[in-house]
Amino acid sequence: MAKSPPKFDTPNSPQPADLSGGEHITNSSGRPLDDVQNSVTAGPRGPVLQEDYSAFERLAHFNRERVPERVVHAKGVGAQGKFTVTHDITKYTRAKLFAQVGNECEVLARFSTVAGERGSADTARDPRGFSLKFYTEGGNWDMVGNNTPVFFVKDGQKFPDFIHSQKRDPYTNLRSKTVMWDFWSLMPESLHQVLILMSDRGTPYGVRHMHGYSSHTFSMINKDNVRTWVKYHFLTQQGIKNFTDAEATEMGGLDPDFAQHDLVDAITQGNFPQWKLFIQTMPEEDAADYKWNPFDLTKVWPHADYPLQEVGVLELNAIPVNYHAFVEQAAYTPANIVDGMGFSPDKMLQTRILSYPDAHRYRIGVNYDQLPANRNPYATSNYQRDGHMAFGNNGGPGVNYYPNSFGGPTEDKTVSDYAYPVEATLVKRYDRNAPGDDDHYTQPGNLFRLMDAKAQEDTIKNIVGHMAGIEGPKKDEIVARQVALWRKVDQKLGDSVAAGLSVSDNGAVASSNGKGSHYAAPPAADKVPHGAH
Repeated sequence: MAKSPPKFDTPNSPQPADLSGGEHITNSSGRPLDDVQNSVTAGPRGPVLQEDYSAFERLAHFNRERVPERVVHAKGVGAQGKFTVTHDITKYTRAKLFAQVGNECEVLARFSTVAGERGSADTARDPRGFSLKFYTEGGNWDMVGNNTPVFFVKDGQKFPDFIHSQKRDPYTNLRSKTVMWDFWSLMPESLHQVLILMSDRGTPYGVRHMHGYSSHTFSMINKDNVRTWVKYHFLTQQGIKNFTDAEATEMGGLDPDFAQHDLVDAITQGNFPQWKLFIQTMPEEDAADYKWNPFDLTKVWPHADYPLQEVGVLELNAIPVNYHAFVEQAAYTPANIVDGMGFSPDKMLQTRILSYPDAHRYRIGVNYDQLPANRNPYATSNYQRDGHMAFGNNGGPGVNYYPNSFGGPTEDKTVSDYAYPVEATLVKRYDRNAPGDDDHYTQPGNLFRLMDAKAQEDTIKNIVGHMAGIEGPKKDEIVARQVALWRKVDQKLGDSVAAGLSVSDNGAVASSNGKGSHYAAPPAADKVPHGAH
C-alpha cells in the first residue's frame, strides 16, 4: 500500500496493554503486589479476610475470562500474513488495495469448523470457515467465506433451522444423524453442499490444503461507476489433500487439534502457506437471463462461462502473539467492504450483513471494532461514543454529534455508494424455490460425474456410513426420501446408496425397526413434542 500503518504512538491512540513486560506483578490498577500465592488470613489457620482484594480480583477475573463462544465456527485456528496484488483488476474496481500491482496489506486469517464446540475435534466432517481480514488503507475488508463454493440453504430464514439440525438435540443433548438427514431430505436445495460434505472434501487435511471461497456473489464498482458481479476464489498452493473418513475419525481421537498443530508447525518452521486469489466476474446485464440465479448460494458459476482471473497472493507467515486477543476476539463480517466493492441481492448475504455484527456485539461487546484484532490501523473517525470497553480517550473533548460547528470528521462525497435501480415489483415473501429456481439436481449431479472412480466410491461409502446412523420410527421415511433425492442427482449415486443401505425398490429399509433408539417418543409425561423428530 502507499501508506504504512501507523503505530500506537500518539496520546490519543488506543494503547495495547502489555501484561508481561513489567519487572513486578501488579494488580489491574498497577499496584505492585508482594505475594500472590498466599491469602490474607486471621492467623495461620484462620479464615480469609475480605480486605484481601487482590486475591478476590484474581478470582473474579478468572470467573469471567471466557467470553461466549461463537454459536457457529467456535473451533478455529488463526494466523497473520500479507496479501500482495499481482494482477491488474482496476477495470472492475476502484478499491485502493487493487489500485496498482505490487500493493500489499496485512491480513488476519481464521479457519474453523462450523457445528462443533470450541473443544471439539477439528478433523470432523464439516464445512470449514475461511475468513480473512484485510487491513487496507480504505478500511477493513473481510472476506468471510467457506472451503466450499456453495451452502446448504439460500435464505437467511432457514439458517437457524439448519444450524439447529447440526448442533445438539435439546432432548438428548447429542448430535443426531437422524436430525441432520431429516432436515437435508426435506431441503433439496442442500444437495449440492451435502454431496461436497460427504466427499473427502468434507474432511480436509488441516487448513493449508483446502481452497477458500466467498461463496456469495458480491460486486465491484470501478472509477466510472460501472458495477460487475464477482465471486472470490482462494486456491491453495500446497495442493489439495484430504483425510479419508476413517483417517479423520482416527485423528479426531489422536489429536483433536490437528489443524491447529499443522498450521502452527508449518509457520514456525518457515513453511509459509500460500493461496492465490482468483475472481470470477459477470457483467451486470448477464444476471437477468443467466441459466441459474447468479445470487443463489446453492449454485456455482461454471468456469467455462466465467473463467477464473488471477488477482494476487495470500501468504500466512506469523502466529498471533496471543490466541484470545487475535483469534478468539477476531470479528469477521461480510458487512466490512471498502469503496469499490458492493453487495448483491443474495438473500443469505443480505441476512449475514446484519446478523454477523449483531453476534459480535453480543459476544464481545458493542466496541468490538476497537479491539486490536479488529481495529483498522490507518484511521477510524466517527461520532460513536461510550458503551462497554470504549478504548483510548473515547473521542476526548470532541463533540459526539454531526453536523456540528466545532470541527471533527466530515462526510467524504468521493466514496458515495453505488446507485442501482430496483425493478418495479411487489414486496412480499417470494418462494425461494419457485419455477426457474428449483433445479437442485443438475449441479450436484455434474459434480458427482466429474469425480474420478475412486472419489465416487469414497463419497458413496461416506454417505452410506453417515446415513446408516439414521434411527428411530421415522428411519424408513427419511432414508427413502433422501435416496430419492440422490437418484435425482445421479442414478448411479442413488442406486449405490440404496444398495449400501439395503433399501428396497419400494423404499423400505430392510433392517429398520426403530427399536432401541433415543429418537423414540419420550414418556407421555414429557409434553415436549420430540416425536416430531
